[in-house]
Amino acid sequence: MIHRVGEHLQPAAAVEPPPEPFELDACYRYCEAQAQARHHNFPVASLFVPRMLRRHIWALYAFARTADDFADEPRFEGRRASELDRWEERLERCYFGEPPDHPVFVALGDTIQRFDLPITELQALISGFRTDLEGRRYATWRELSAYTALAAEPIGHLFLYLGGYRDPVLHHYANDLCTGLALAKVLQDVPADMNRGRLYIPAEDLRHFGVSEDDLAARRPTPAVGALIRYEVARTRSLFERARPLVELIGANLAIEMALIWHGGMRILDKIQAAGPRVLTRRPQLNALDKAMVVSRALAWRGASITERM
Repeated sequence: MIHRVGEHLQPAAAVEPPPEPFELDACYRYCEAQAQARHHNFPVASLFVPRMLRRHIWALYAFARTADDFADEPRFEGRRASELDRWEERLERCYFGEPPDHPVFVALGDTIQRFDLPITELQALISGFRTDLEGRRYATWRELSAYTALAAEPIGHLFLYLGGYRDPVLHHYANDLCTGLALAKVLQDVPADMNRGRLYIPAEDLRHFGVSEDDLAARRPTPAVGALIRYEVARTRSLFERARPLVELIGANLAIEMALIWHGGMRILDKIQAAGPRVLTRRPQLNALDKAMVVSRALAWRGASITERM
């Protein structure tokens, strides 16, 4: 929910870590800078989130974003697996009470302790990033769902833990929301992913609509590609609809943020559907007007929660 729907800036926008010894507030500010250095389909820890929770969302974001960079960014070529191994070792040290040697883990360790976060969700994310290193294909929707269970769903669980929500029903809805957000990102980034040797659209869907990998690699905006994109958008919308009760049931502390996330995902799907096969030649993204629309719709949906918090 926090990392897979972000949009990279140029590598020059990389954020420099604070010098050692690491001071806790400085490490949280470093994590915040990681979030602000990229554009997103929805805000990361917006002003609608209680102030005491924002820094902890930034810590989770920085953990996941950095690990994702290991799998994606060109500067890590040739050492991606080793960097992910070191990242997981640092994570494990957080749970053994060993002193952290990186600002992200100074902040994350504090967040883990304050909210009693389980290591399993954080390890699952790293496993998802390792899967990306294989540059694999997914034969079926079931196979792709197994991937998003690692690479996307844990973020939703962690986000809910920060808000104090451990109800399995809410986590079940969050799974659909996170998978929907991940698939929206996939549809935005088909050409970029293929350049990395990856394709997240199931092979069974390609066959059904008569689209080849060569069509996608050559960025051919054919009617068959348009039909494929229309279908993938429809299936992704259904996941957002399955997740709708989460936005309606969540408490006042995260109500508007969750509505922003939901509407941000749905709005980017509108843009993808409007682009159709042209998603292969120009990346759909939200502009200032789109983001204003997302905010207004989120406030109309759960804006009353602001008074509940006062």
